[in-house]
Parts: sequence; C-alpha cells; structure tokens
Amino acid sequence: MSHFSRRGLLLSAATIATTAAIGAPSILRAQGLPQLRIDWATYNPVSMLLKEKGWLEEAFAAEGTAITWVQSAGSNKALEFLNASAIDFGSTAGSAALVARINGNPIKSIYSYSRPEWTALVTRADAGIASVSDLKGRTVAVTRGTDPHIFLIRALADQGLTERDITTVLLQHADGKTALVRGDVDAWAGLDPLMAAAELEDDAQLFFRNADANTYGILNVREAFLSEQPEAAARVLSVYERARLDALDNPDELKRIAVAATGLSPEVIDIQLDQRTGLSQPRIGDAQQAAILAAGQALQEAGVIEAGVDVPGVVAALLDDRLPNA
Repeated sequence: MSHFSRRGLLLSAATIATTAAIGAPSILRAQGLPQLRIDWATYNPVSMLLKEKGWLEEAFAAEGTAITWVQSAGSNKALEFLNASAIDFGSTAGSAALVARINGNPIKSIYSYSRPEWTALVTRADAGIASVSDLKGRTVAVTRGTDPHIFLIRALADQGLTERDITTVLLQHADGKTALVRGDVDAWAGLDPLMAAAELEDDAQLFFRNADANTYGILNVREAFLSEQPEAAARVLSVYERARLDALDNPDELKRIAVAATGLSPEVIDIQLDQRTGLSQPRIGDAQQAAILAAGQALQEAGVIEAGVDVPGVVAALLDDRLPNA
C-alpha cells in the first residue's frame, strides 16, 4: 500500500467516525463517558506508539473523557482486567480471547493490531532439549491462558503428549524467561520481545517454531461497553488505525518508542519488529477467523476445550468487524 493510500484510509476512517457521531441517532453517540480505560502491552507495538503520541487523549478531549492506560503483562492479565471491567479495551492473542469467551468472559474481538510470530518453545543449550518430544518429564515455564500456553498444548498434542507428561511451572512471561535463564526450568513457552532478548542476550535456543500456530494480536472490547458506547468504540478504532499507519510509515520511530517502553536493547526490538511482527492486516476477517478457529479445534481435540462446545459458533460470536471501510 502506498503512502498516499494509507493516508487516504486514515482520513476515510476518521471521516466516517465523525459523520457517525454527528448524524447518527442519539443511541449511537457517546453517552456521558467520563473515562475510557485501555491497555498497552509490550507485545502490542501499536499500543505503545498510541500511548506515546497521546492521540486518544486528543480524540476524546472535547467531551472531557479521561484516558486511563493500564499495562497488560500478558493476554491472561488483559482478559482478567476486561472480565473485571477494570479496562474497556484489552490486547490479547486471538486464541486466548476465544478460550476466555468460551469460559464466559463477555468480550468482542474488533481489531487486529498485528500478525506476529511472537511465541516459540525456548530452552538453554545445556538442557538437552532438541524437539518437543524431549519435553516429556521436563519442567516448562508457561503463562496460563496466553498464546504461548496454547502453542505449547498444540505442540505437545502433535507429538501425542499432554500437559500431564510435563511439569508446568506457572509464571508470568518475564518470570518465565528469568527461570529459564537461571536454570530453574528446562524450557519456556516464550513471548516476544522477552523471547528475543533471551535469544540474543542469554544464548537461549528456539527449538520449536510454527508461525501458523501463532494467532493474531487482537484488540478486544467489553461487550457491555460496545453496546453502550458504539460511537466511542468506533472512534478508538479510527485512532488505532492512525497509529498503525504511522507505525508503517515511521518504523524507526516505532522502534525508538518500543525501546523506551520496554527497556530492551534496539537489537532485541529489531528482532521483534523486523522479523516477527506484521502490521498490515487490521480488519477482522477470514484470516483471523481461520487462525482462531484452528486453535480452538486443536484445543478441543486435545481435550482442553470440552467436546460439547460449539467452537465455530463461539468464534462467530467473538469476532466483530467494526473497522470502517476505506
């Protein structure tokens, strides 16, 4: 997409959102929104840029809506915050959002902030692990309810194994990396950019990768917020698009912001953003549906999701394409 057409998309999205706010029935307008709560995460590059630029604050300034930023350390935390109504918008993996919806978390997935390869199975050179089958009887650090966790379950299932064949050590992502580097566990279901840091700075080894089993980075919204504040949700998406397009136009600026936000080296962020992150598929569509459905079906075959769950039906209920047309 050319520079001109990306800008055209941005302007069109903003125009549509503004027109909706002015000309739509009153039920579609933001009704008394004193505060909008949204997360940022090191695994969501667009969120870091958006927080740095202050564009959401600008977009809601006229109404006096305060923007509250909350850091999510992983999909599990974002989903906990959403379920507790502590945030209105949260960044997760598509697979994690699906499992949360199955478990009763009332969310909608309305935007795709990235197409990442952000997870792999990671070990140390001295651990004697070269393949997924080598994990049998070993200790693995994992953050439950995240794409790395689901990635691990799928990788084990492909080898005829389950979590019962390993010893899982439940840690948040950063602590899982530390445990691997210290030798407290044999392997880690990693997440970028921490995974890239372990690889580059601690000689960790990515012994199993499968880009297709990484599900999309998804922006979710509380279903109640979407129902009560549809215009505000549309405006958030328009501003997210502004940030995503800016990230495509100014990759060096995005990297600078990511380095400052994460405290990681430029070399680590280069791996995360240049090699493992795509920002070109924001609309919730067939690609996202296929990836999330495949994850759900794999989890069901592995016995993690109950056999009676209508996985395609839940995927359809979860996904909601709200991005304005160009």
